Parts: sequence; structure tokens; C-alpha cells
Amino acid sequence: MMISILLAQQIAQLFLMILMGFLIVKIGLLKDEDSKVLSKIVLYLIIPCVILNAFQVDYTPETVRGLLVAFAASLLMQVVLLFAVSALGRVFHLDAVEITSVYYSNSGNLIVPLVTAVLGAEWVLYSCVYMSVQLVFFWTHCKKVISREASYDWKKIVLNLNIISIFVGILLFFTGIRLPALVNNTLHSVGSMVGPASMIVTGMLFAGMDFRQIFANKRIYFVTFLRLIAVPLMALVLLKISHLADLSADGPTLILIVFLAVITPSASTVTQMCQVYGNDSRYASAINVVTTLASIVTMPLLVMLLQMVL
Repeated sequence: MMISILLAQQIAQLFLMILMGFLIVKIGLLKDEDSKVLSKIVLYLIIPCVILNAFQVDYTPETVRGLLVAFAASLLMQVVLLFAVSALGRVFHLDAVEITSVYYSNSGNLIVPLVTAVLGAEWVLYSCVYMSVQLVFFWTHCKKVISREASYDWKKIVLNLNIISIFVGILLFFTGIRLPALVNNTLHSVGSMVGPASMIVTGMLFAGMDFRQIFANKRIYFVTFLRLIAVPLMALVLLKISHLADLSADGPTLILIVFLAVITPSASTVTQMCQVYGNDSRYASAINVVTTLASIVTMPLLVMLLQMVL
């Protein structure tokens, strides 16, 4: 119950950050289109800092075992849910923004502050495993769907700053190389902006929308149901039958971290990707806002369900 209460409080804080972004546009300090610059800063600067900083921990057998369990669970989620959401997309005729909003959770922006607040900073490394796995899918599958490109540009994918950050972080961890304190502290400071910056972008975009049109769109509520109820329940079944929680002494906590990453609202990075590649960023932002608001209720309840099932 305590975890559920902490979750609700943390999500409520993030929603207040959305409100801040909304207000700075409504009072005329900025325009909603100004959020595109901040989107690029989040995608190409802040998230890489989060990744590099997370892998700056000591190499121990227990840590490696935990990373492997988290990686196995994260990869299972991404692969199986990709097929499931693709099937849902064909059945319900979901468009590119809807498919990516249902499939991609907001783990990149929410999982670090959520895990830090609920479990403690020492667990952040494992939360970044899911985020790193999702980033690979994000810059391959999501980029192709949103940009409407006919094929993958593997050179751009491999040279993407986020993918490079993942490989560099893993290399530093396994070699035991620690960055100078000055550099690591800087990465930590910049990375800590990921939640606020992403939520402010969402709020700025939301300020330029027609509220009546958004909340009158029944399609958004259906997408919200898929993102916050259908996908998490599928993930819960997968985690239960996989027995991955039995592979480590910290297994239940590691599975909780992965589950938290899955059940977050739709990814705000989908909105940012839509901005960069000229897709419907306003619709993506509307889905993000509605799912974020609804997640204040759904996430705590789903965590309680997980604890009863495992």
C-alpha cells in the first residue's frame, strides 16, 4: 500500500509540471511550437546523461545477476508486447501515433524519478535497463513508424547519441572505468531534468490544443484503456508465467521495476519524435496528457495487483 501511495504522489507531481508548461504558454511567455527545441534537448542531451550516469556503479556478481534478470524481463516485455500491440493495431485500425502511444511507455522520463522516490537511488541502474532496451526499439521501430520511412537507416541508428550512450555506459560498467567526479556529477545534474523537461514540453503542446476537441474524442479514451489497462495486464501475465522473479534474491524488486516501466503513461518521447519528424504531435501530446492523468489511479492499483499475484 505504501508503494502505491508514493506512486500516486510522484505522478501527481509530474502532472503539476505539465500544468507549468501549460501556463507559460497560456500567459504568453512562450508559444506552443517553442517546445520543439526543448524536445530535442531531452532526446539528444538529457536522456543520454541519465543512461551514462546510471551505469557508473561498482561491478559485482550480484549487480550483474540483477542486470541480467532485468534485461531478460525487459526484452520479454518489448518483444512480446510489440507483436501484441501490432495485432491490436490491425484489429482496431490504429494509426501510427496510436500504435506507438500504446506500445511505448513513458519509462524514459518517469521510471528514474519513480524508482528513486519509491525504492531508492541504488535501484536506478536496473530501471535504466528497461529504458535502454526500449530506446533501441524506439530509435528503430518507433522512428520508422512515426517518420513513415520505408526502411531502417542503420547508420543513423548506430550513430544515434542515445544508442551510443547505452554502449558506452555498458562498456564503462564492465571495465570498471569510473568517470571523474566532476563529469559524473554534471551528468547526474543534467539527467535529473528528464522528468520536468519532458512534462513541460507536454504541457506547452497541450496549451495550443482545443480542450473540447480533445476530451470529446472518444478514441483517446480507447487508446488510454489499451495503454494503461490492456498492455499492463498482458505484461503481468507474462511476468507471472516467466518465473523470472525466482532467479535472484532481489527478483521481486527487479520485476516490480520492470512492471513500473511498462505501466507508465504513453511515452512523451513519442510526442517529441512526432515534432521532429512532422507527424501529429498534438494528438500524441493529448494522449500523453490523458494517460498521465489517468495513471494517477491505474498505476497504484496495478502495483497492488502485481504484489498479490507474484
